[in-house]
Amino acid sequence: MPVSEHGDSRVPPPHGEDEDIDYSEIEAKYKINPSSGFDDTIVLDNIPIVDTTRKQKLIDRLRAAFEKVGAGIEEGGVFMPWDEEGEGQGGCNRGYLFLTYPSPAQATHALRALDQTLFGKNRLRANRFGDIERFGGPDVHVEEEFVVQEGDEERGFEEREHLRSWLADPAGRDQYATFRNEQVDIMWNGRTGTAEAAVKAEPRWGELFISWSPLGTYFATAHRVGVALWSGKSFRNVKSQRFTHPGVRLIDFSPNEKYLVTFSPDPIEAKTPLDHNGLPDPRQFQPEDEGNQIAVWDVKTGHLLRTFPGEPPAPAPPQLTEEQLRSGFVPPPSRRLAWPLLRWSPDDAYVARCAMNSHISVYEAPSMVMLDKKSIKIDGVLDFEWCPDKERGVGKDKENMLAYWTPEVENQPARVSLLAVPSRKVLRQKNLFNVSDCKFHWQDLGHYLCVKVDRFTKTKKNIYSNLELFRVREKDYPVEVIELKDVCSRFGWEPHGSRFCMLTSSEPNMGNVAPGVVVKTNVDFYHLDPKKGDFRLMRRLENKTITHFAWSPKGRHIALTTVGSSAKSDIEFWDLDFSIDDSAARRENAEPGANMQLLGVGDHFGVTNLAWDPSGRYLASIASAWEHSPEPGYIIWDFRGQELQKVPAEKFKQFVWRPRPATMLSKDEQKKIRKNLREYSKQFDEEDAAEESNVSAELLAYRRRLIDEWNAWRSKRIRELNAEKQAAGRVVAPKKEEEEEVEQVEEWIEELIEETEEVVVG
Repeated sequence: MPVSEHGDSRVPPPHGEDEDIDYSEIEAKYKINPSSGFDDTIVLDNIPIVDTTRKQKLIDRLRAAFEKVGAGIEEGGVFMPWDEEGEGQGGCNRGYLFLTYPSPAQATHALRALDQTLFGKNRLRANRFGDIERFGGPDVHVEEEFVVQEGDEERGFEEREHLRSWLADPAGRDQYATFRNEQVDIMWNGRTGTAEAAVKAEPRWGELFISWSPLGTYFATAHRVGVALWSGKSFRNVKSQRFTHPGVRLIDFSPNEKYLVTFSPDPIEAKTPLDHNGLPDPRQFQPEDEGNQIAVWDVKTGHLLRTFPGEPPAPAPPQLTEEQLRSGFVPPPSRRLAWPLLRWSPDDAYVARCAMNSHISVYEAPSMVMLDKKSIKIDGVLDFEWCPDKERGVGKDKENMLAYWTPEVENQPARVSLLAVPSRKVLRQKNLFNVSDCKFHWQDLGHYLCVKVDRFTKTKKNIYSNLELFRVREKDYPVEVIELKDVCSRFGWEPHGSRFCMLTSSEPNMGNVAPGVVVKTNVDFYHLDPKKGDFRLMRRLENKTITHFAWSPKGRHIALTTVGSSAKSDIEFWDLDFSIDDSAARRENAEPGANMQLLGVGDHFGVTNLAWDPSGRYLASIASAWEHSPEPGYIIWDFRGQELQKVPAEKFKQFVWRPRPATMLSKDEQKKIRKNLREYSKQFDEEDAAEESNVSAELLAYRRRLIDEWNAWRSKRIRELNAEKQAAGRVVAPKKEEEEEVEQVEEWIEELIEETEEVVVG
């Protein structure tokens, strides 16, 4: 077949020409290489099918969508194939179109931005035109029958492991990971404190640090060259879950584990790597990433979505006037944003970053294009936090919400604001005065927001705290104020509840005391009064030395401890709803704080941190060498304060429980289980008794084996001694009957055969 002057081999030869002429040399000269000839063209599939009357409207809407995600194209860059014989008059489109960009680099950016983007009810799919030609072009020969290639018959089909297989453990055990020296272990936590290895640890895991993803699906290990994710029952790693970021020091997952953020203090150096097609590798840094320090990755594909610069250096402290120096004025500390610098909305749809004193930039995921192509300008903004509410959102459109605050400037007061995203509507504002600092504390369900406000006294020498409590689920977002006379050093909401705990102290320099010095604190518990509808003090524990506390993830239980003291290292285990009959009605009708009970007190010298397991049954007290603990290691306790396992270890660094995803049971199913818990507990008691019996039998067999080994060793040594005496010519005394007797050790084991409950009606 001849070739046209434009290189199109599909043009038929003129009438009358000889079809036997060989055009192979011309075809080879003008042939286009599919892998490199269409680098500037992508194919966009799954677009809505419309008729002629709506064709231009569809193109205009598509252009607007492309502009929104930063993948705009020039005039004439859109070609939409048309089916003249399709539905309706004038036909209809075929459900896909071709986009041509000025350069391959712009096409690559558009491919990342448009793929998997929602357009109405359709999810768009983008591919390189060259890939389609290369895999499905006329030159690609596909056999009608499947032919097994050499070596494939040995490999066979390999089923992928379930990413949440650990949840199917029959005993309902939780896993934890430890990092000491250069050794990383992943263990099952037994009911009685026994630990069992969950997987054979990889020697390369223990390099920098370890972490679990928020739902426990992935195990992350940080290395000098980047981050690796491990998953499945055998903790395998695939190529798409290796993220190259040399010098990585911090990582952060999005709440639903879709994205990973990495940070390195070293600026990025791009080496313009190419993939096997000779195109820029989407999993590697490119020239436009040079000098940045933060990278955002897609967890499933391993693709790099975008990079950002690091945090600018802290500003120099202000120069104090002579009057301020004479009055003893203490300036606020220089402010730096805490990690993570990029903060995710609860649905992974947006990620935001604060430029202090200037603006908040919100980016849409996965395109990582700035929302509405402009930042949210907020003069003086110092910090912000997303509302963690995943169920409801704000307004009819279920928008996300974030809270931010701005300090006092001249005659303007400090201000806390609630902002809806993406509409940018300010939902609520609260003015504040004499503010030194603000900290946001969201309840885990997003129903309440506590803004801990540190205020200056009139003399500007001391600081005291107030609590501004926003009720996010009520109309107009009412705010309740709790005025404190002391400084609040730590605050925490009870998970899934409306109670909170805080530490207060009358020490004016609370938080700035010398290392190792512990001041007296009060532990305050507040609850929401159902009758009066406001927050009230439930109970106060006075004259404590508590510096840290940790709520159980199921609520109700809390652990209090002292960190940084060589004289005090107690751990107190409290139950806020203790009751002998454990009746819900009895707990609800009791006076506030009447059911609080100290269950137990433990001691862990050098403790640096507390961590509850996801079930709320066990607590790990951690002494990390990273925190300069004198006796590194960890102890596992039950919720009552009984020590189950103690592991001292030199160069011990980390202990992290594996998180669990939210339950898939409905509220009615959970209520039914709680109602019939006594019946389930009988089955569990039988299993526990059988387990204890097996453990006792194994222990008895072990002890008997040790005795047999001892007797065998003793008999052997006696025979050797007698042989040496005979060789020396000494008389060997005959064995006495008492020596020939073997000591018998008997051990009594009590086993529960049956238990019967009788209800006596008086």
